[in-house]
Amino acid sequence: MLYVILLLLAVVFIILMTTKFNVHPFLALLFAAIGFGIFSGMPLAIIIESINDGFGSTLGKIGLVIVIGVIIGEFLEKSGGAFAMAEKILKAIGKNRVPTAMGLIGWIVAIPVFADSGFIILSPLNKSLSKRAGISLSGPAVALALGLITTHCMVPPTPGPIGAAGILNADLGLVILYGIPISFICMLVGMFYSTAYASKTYIDPAPEVSEEEISEILKKAPSATLSFIPILLPIFLIVIKSLVDVGKESPDQSMVLQIFSFIGQPVIALLIGMLLAFMLPKKFDTQMLSTTGWVGNSLSSASIILLITGAGGVFGKILQNSGIANVLGDALAGVHIGLLLPFLLTAAIKTAQGSSTVAMITVASILAPMMTNLGFESETSKALAVVAIGAGGMVVSHANDSLFWIVTQVTGMDVKTGFRIYTLGTLVLGIVAAALLVIADFVL
Repeated sequence: MLYVILLLLAVVFIILMTTKFNVHPFLALLFAAIGFGIFSGMPLAIIIESINDGFGSTLGKIGLVIVIGVIIGEFLEKSGGAFAMAEKILKAIGKNRVPTAMGLIGWIVAIPVFADSGFIILSPLNKSLSKRAGISLSGPAVALALGLITTHCMVPPTPGPIGAAGILNADLGLVILYGIPISFICMLVGMFYSTAYASKTYIDPAPEVSEEEISEILKKAPSATLSFIPILLPIFLIVIKSLVDVGKESPDQSMVLQIFSFIGQPVIALLIGMLLAFMLPKKFDTQMLSTTGWVGNSLSSASIILLITGAGGVFGKILQNSGIANVLGDALAGVHIGLLLPFLLTAAIKTAQGSSTVAMITVASILAPMMTNLGFESETSKALAVVAIGAGGMVVSHANDSLFWIVTQVTGMDVKTGFRIYTLGTLVLGIVAAALLVIADFVL
């Protein structure tokens, strides 16, 4: 109970510091993490270790992805490519369907691509679509994030569901079969939530760019087809890598498969996309790559996102090392409520320590020796248990989740607004998923 109270106090502290006292989120997160560690009784050496590991491991996984993604976004924006893509899509879907389009795109992209990376990759398109449609960025941004996390948590080949399926000896094909429809319905609800509620909060998608400037940019912009390549090619390469990894049966891969496995790594795939983005300007100038050029501007923007995301990793690592996940796991493991048990267990641990993947692997490990006693014996029930674990991994995204900080910082959303429209959105997804799991448990 002490851990839970301390976690709630830490979240309240972060909200108050960033909204009422205008303290930078980096400092608020860092002080909240250290405070939680001290008051929870963690050894001081473990607190220092958690700070170093949390910051380093988080940026080690997504730091370069963020930097390269921001550079691609800068070239797409400054060359006019992002606006050319937006014009093309708006003609096809209409101005009133931008949140719907972004939610669907996110749902598809996150099947092979990490949600964090997907949001960074698609952010330029999201902003330009919102700007050209004349709508708030909040609706499409939240729809994109919610679409991304549904398949990220419930549909392989992302690591969470694959790891959980492996631990529980669940059939991966069945996990995909049940995960796709449940995640799709959640995504549809996320679209409706984003349109009906999140979009009511106005966030200017490109406050520094006027309509007159956009018109001038479009005159010099590359074609929409050429502009899509730096976004779509990295996604395609990452998908191919996922198929190669899932399909490999032995460590003795052919040279071709090794090459695809290499270029499909998110960092390498995005580097290829970045080089292609350099070709977008009608007249390329090496000054664009300088510290005062487009690359320099993008790196300045990326540094803020990196610091805040790293501090979020520190907060999550301290919570993880405090043992709060074990406390919550032990408290709920004795409850027998069908598929709601793996869902609630994962949701509690995800909310407590921030990482969906860690929460999913932890819960799968807790449940593995109890599967027979809990009634999860058939292939169908084991697959549904994995989907339930994934559904719980969506709930609730807040200050200890790196995606929360990526969504808020990339969109220019303040922390209080992030809690109000994005965090609440993940809770809505969780409630819908829980209802679907109860129905699935009864029918199947």
